[in-house]
Amino acid sequence: MTGGRAGGGVQRPGYSPNGGRRADAPGAGPGRQSAAAPTDPALLGAFGEERAARWYEDRGYQVLERNWRRREGELDLVVRKGTTVVFCEVKARTSDRYGTGAEAVVASKQRRIRRLAARWLSEITPAAGRASVEVRFDVVSVTGGGLEVVEDAF
Repeated sequence: MTGGRAGGGVQRPGYSPNGGRRADAPGAGPGRQSAAAPTDPALLGAFGEERAARWYEDRGYQVLERNWRRREGELDLVVRKGTTVVFCEVKARTSDRYGTGAEAVVASKQRRIRRLAARWLSEITPAAGRASVEVRFDVVSVTGGGLEVVEDAF
């Protein structure tokens, strides 16, 4: 398994630690209208994950998993394009009053996502194929109707 970056920390607006690439996207993707986020907390997460999945699909990625759960936690989205597998943490909020969604992906959350990604790879990918997979960890922040993708976030 290759790719990804060690370290991490709090994401700051306009800043991507470790050289992560930001892909700001005001809408859901080419030809899609931006929709206002629901205010019901139960619906907000599903709304954000759907927006993120569409963003990746619009860019040629295949969604492999949504809400992959194990006792240790959950992977929001697992997507693939070519030999790159992306583990995506989605944070949806109605506003950034208490910080952006990306800022909520702190070091402990990053470690949990890395452990879950390793488990997903061990369960899904044959051992011989794991060495040829590039791994990337992205964070998608959906705030109101806007969407921001931080590629290679940690």
